[in-house]
Amino acid sequence: MWVVVVLSIADLVIRVLAIGIIPGNRRPTTAMAWLLGIFFIPFLGLVLFLLFGNFKLSSRRRQQQEVINTRVRSGISALADVVSEYEGPEWVTSAGELNRRLGSLPMVDGNSVDLLPGYPDSILAMTQAVRRAKTFVNAEFYIMSTDHITDDLLTALEEAAERGVEVRVLFDHIGTLRVKGYRDLLKRLRAGKIQWKRMLPVLPIHGQWRRPDLRNHRKIMVVDGELAFTGSQNLIEPSYNNPKHRKAGREWVELMACLRGPIVTTLNVVFATDWLSETDESLEHQLRLPDNPAPGNVTAQVVPSGPGFSTENNLRLFNTLIYSAQHRISICSPYFVPDDSLLYAITTAAQRGVDVELFVSEKGDQFLVHHAQRSYYEALLEAGVRIYLYKAPFVLHAKHFTIDDEVAVLGSSNMDMRSFSLNMEVSVMLLGAETVNNMRAVEDTYRDISNELILEDWVTRPLAARYVDNVARLTATLQ
Repeated sequence: MWVVVVLSIADLVIRVLAIGIIPGNRRPTTAMAWLLGIFFIPFLGLVLFLLFGNFKLSSRRRQQQEVINTRVRSGISALADVVSEYEGPEWVTSAGELNRRLGSLPMVDGNSVDLLPGYPDSILAMTQAVRRAKTFVNAEFYIMSTDHITDDLLTALEEAAERGVEVRVLFDHIGTLRVKGYRDLLKRLRAGKIQWKRMLPVLPIHGQWRRPDLRNHRKIMVVDGELAFTGSQNLIEPSYNNPKHRKAGREWVELMACLRGPIVTTLNVVFATDWLSETDESLEHQLRLPDNPAPGNVTAQVVPSGPGFSTENNLRLFNTLIYSAQHRISICSPYFVPDDSLLYAITTAAQRGVDVELFVSEKGDQFLVHHAQRSYYEALLEAGVRIYLYKAPFVLHAKHFTIDDEVAVLGSSNMDMRSFSLNMEVSVMLLGAETVNNMRAVEDTYRDISNELILEDWVTRPLAARYVDNVARLTATLQ
């Protein structure tokens, strides 16, 4: 009898404390999701909250991020004296100032941008750049694998290290652990001279523990401080080493960019910050401007985001640009699960007459995320957003959007709450009609092989499908 009394009192205490603690510094929708879990399954819900409820990195990592931000601002970095002469619309300049205040990195002029929409093309371009490397290569990817597609690139990295180039590699621990061939990758890295570390490792036996679904989702490669690659692509073959995907013909469709100019230095700041977090080694000596500081005419700005920052840098930028749009918005996101602010920004743009289109996969690779995403289609279609479903079995994994003829944004960030709060991401804002037109040419290829979703057809889908979508939506804030 006394056991029942103790459990009942503990249950009541958990519920009362949860109501006063969980809403603190969380979105109301996220807090409500956790509270529902704790109220329905109090003890299990509490355990899950303790494991997954803290979306912040350790205080040490947050302090290191602030130190880097302060150094960039105060003049230790060569970037501190860089001033952009961009003369475009005031709302673009305002967005750039927002980015600088949140992420500390300035807008920089004189860059060139080459888009690489082909999966093998981007791997080949990175491999060729590594083979030409003279001083250093910094590579950071959410997922890395040794397979028939990446073998030549990994060989190039090994050979560069053997000839005296400083080669540093970062990969996300859990992201890479989940794909086939993880042990083979470790064996290969341990056998050579590449300096490497796992990002955000979850290794309790070594005292390394944190919320296990906080991940570093960035994709960056910097070569000699002269050129850089970033975008959506991981270093793995396009079916993710999964026999089921290969059998179904399922491959990931990506978009990477090769950049030259001062923007390379700002991308290297992001890598240097992550390397410092994992190794305590400073790479400040690398943060110099390229020898050829103006290889092109594109103004660009790097926007780092994630739990190392106190603000959701990417979400704030996305909302700012979308609300500023006057004519056209084109969005490509593999995982489109917006919070209320982003959903309102997009639907409001469509309702005030802006042409808005969204490219997503016809069939996603993650069940809950895909069905949560589908639950937003009706509201988007009713507002006037045109939705294009990229034909299965391919997974449209590219992450980018364009605003009017002024701004293109490309990077690792999805338009979902995981990318806004839980993942460390990197985005690049690229200014000018030429880059926007080049990105829209890529989007045109998506449209050509996509089916447009029509509101009248969508609202007649089976009730069972609607039910699954709505249930999945409840998990959106926790995904």
